[in-house]
Amino acid sequence: MQVSGNLLNLFDRTIRFSQLTIEQGRIHQIDELGPERPGEPYLLPGFVDAHVHVESSLLTPAQFARLAVVHGTVATVSDPHEIGNVLGMDGVEYMIADGQRTPFKFCFGAPSCVPATTFETAGATIGVRDIRRLLGLKEIGYLAEMMNFPGVLNQDPDVMAKIALANAFNKPIDGHAPGLRGNDAQRYIDAGMSTDHECFTYDEGLDKVQRGMNILIREGSAAKNFEALIPLLAEFPEKIMFCSDDKHPDSLVEGHINQLVKRALAQGHAIFDVLRAACMNPVLHYRLPVGLLREGDSADFILVQDLDEFTIQKTVINGAVVAENGISFLPDLRSEHVNQFNCQPKKPSDFEILADSTDSVSLQVIEALDGQLITNNLPLPPRITDNRLVADVPRDILKMTVVNRYQEAAPALAFIKNFGLKKGAIASSVGHDSHNIVAVGCDDESLCQAINLVVEARGGLSAVAGPDQTLLLPLPIAGLMTDTDGYAVAERYTAIDRFVKEELGSTLTSPFMTLSFMALLVIPSLKLSDKGLFDGQTFRFTTLLTP
Repeated sequence: MQVSGNLLNLFDRTIRFSQLTIEQGRIHQIDELGPERPGEPYLLPGFVDAHVHVESSLLTPAQFARLAVVHGTVATVSDPHEIGNVLGMDGVEYMIADGQRTPFKFCFGAPSCVPATTFETAGATIGVRDIRRLLGLKEIGYLAEMMNFPGVLNQDPDVMAKIALANAFNKPIDGHAPGLRGNDAQRYIDAGMSTDHECFTYDEGLDKVQRGMNILIREGSAAKNFEALIPLLAEFPEKIMFCSDDKHPDSLVEGHINQLVKRALAQGHAIFDVLRAACMNPVLHYRLPVGLLREGDSADFILVQDLDEFTIQKTVINGAVVAENGISFLPDLRSEHVNQFNCQPKKPSDFEILADSTDSVSLQVIEALDGQLITNNLPLPPRITDNRLVADVPRDILKMTVVNRYQEAAPALAFIKNFGLKKGAIASSVGHDSHNIVAVGCDDESLCQAINLVVEARGGLSAVAGPDQTLLLPLPIAGLMTDTDGYAVAERYTAIDRFVKEELGSTLTSPFMTLSFMALLVIPSLKLSDKGLFDGQTFRFTTLLTP
């Protein structure tokens, strides 16, 4: 097989019209035929998402790959800790096996923090012995994000044992330290953390990159940090990568890393710097088995019509065309349904909050921030009706609950602002990181109905506008994913997302994605676990009402 085009060499930063000779899935020979030829297609390495939780697409790895290759993505660096929190080692092995059914190149990590904290109920634990076994697998390329940065700074024995294992296996360690700066950031880096995808300001990114850390610029369906961090690319092109972290199926249909490439180019960044972040840096840092258009490399590359519009004409993996002109050639595969879902349907009274006098007290309200994983803690006057704390819809203060899905337990309850619902409720079994059921609603009846739809389906996303007006997107695999055709899932997700915005009134860009992070305790400031309201600044439980 021979392919010709204007080849972008990311190592010597040149563009030459060249011909590739491909044999047995590898680039056997590259013949330079002269200078760049206008009008001819351009050959460049495929894109790599440097940090993504495939489960957040609501799709199996095989279905995720079908959608991603259309946009020129040939590989991901994927942390399977979502399914790890539900099913433990069996979940990680499930992701590896499903990913191997496609030529797409998944580099999975060994989840370092399962469960993420001791302040929530997860479905499994992945301990030091498990990490040793995972790091010994060739399919596991790194120790996944070390979210327990206090454990690193305080030299927690289990945390340090996992870091030591990664070093012994000579595999990189991903960081996760939102807001960590100065000497503490240096100690975290010196302990071996090599990347961070959690920077949300330029100053934080600059502080960490100057201390030697690789910065992953994240633009997903919930957290959007591209605009804040992209100035770092021109200053530190060798230390920057692009990632999505969490990307829902509707946005994956629209685009992937290619969108960040186009945006960076539109802002005037040098094309070789941009492609270094999108293609080369992840391959070199994680030692991925992904080609970079050199003789002897795996034949993984893309063809684009020009370097302005960046329209992907073809995506090639191992010498085979896997997508062309917006059409994926990867098969539509069904997968085994594995799960852990043990709770029973609830009743509206389970979500009542009895209240004595609320004189001289404030309600600690979670303030959700559109496009961010962090929240604020708002002290606001509570609304009380019939000796019960209730949602205050006109002030956009809604009731929130987290329901333990692994065993029978009383729901945890709190209040949240900025979801904008005018009626009804939404619920999801995607609730980072333990993936209990998380829901927000205007009244207890709607809240209960939305949760019971998820319980009866053993996983999914639900929306309720009334007893006879409901939508459900089932997620039968670990309560996180479906093996249904990815494009069909994207359409159903778009429908329920539109319903929540147009019928229920949500003002959020991605209400279900934002909902999924409201139980993520390792991201400040105020969150809710199945065990209660949690202060992410002090890293301890707090009370709903305060003086």
